[in-house]
Amino acid sequence: MLRNRAETTAPGIGPREEPTGAYVIDPDHSAIGFSVRHAMVTNVRGRFRAFEGFLRLDGLRPGRSEAHVSVQTGSLDTGARARDSHITGPDFLDAATFPLMVFRSTAVVPVGEDTFRMTGSLRIKDVELPLRIDLDYGGCGIDAHGQRRVGFEGAATLRRSDWGLGWNVPLTAGGLLLSDTVRLELSVSALRLGRGAA
Repeated sequence: MLRNRAETTAPGIGPREEPTGAYVIDPDHSAIGFSVRHAMVTNVRGRFRAFEGFLRLDGLRPGRSEAHVSVQTGSLDTGARARDSHITGPDFLDAATFPLMVFRSTAVVPVGEDTFRMTGSLRIKDVELPLRIDLDYGGCGIDAHGQRRVGFEGAATLRRSDWGLGWNVPLTAGGLLLSDTVRLELSVSALRLGRGAA
């Protein structure tokens, strides 16, 4: 995943080897969010504030890279308490019964110099289905604390009804209150584990 950019290459480390290794997602510098069309006129956005993830990256053979991410469904924040309570309730995520949603990768395919397509399975509630995520590699380098970091931006589109999140309300003028299409948006900064972490 993993072409390393010249400006972040550390001395003595090859241009594609540097990202190789095990990483944990840094939640303080990452974001997992979504947007959905509301009332057929605008987009409502939200994010999950509690999540964790593990990445195993292979810079020379990106296809061997993998990811595992779990998100606490009750940590959803759209900026409106009543809406958050509804989405985390039984009509949607049912966070009391299903506190986690989980993504596990199954394949990574390079599609450009710094772009990749990751496929895997996403489990929401008791439904697990395939999901494809388009990723842009942001680079790898040493941060101000001497820790090695790697970064990605990602996006995916899904139909929420496929995962049993089909609640909706018809509008008087026609159409539905919420689109079935949801766009997931990821911004990931991950810290390298173990030997050579810095």
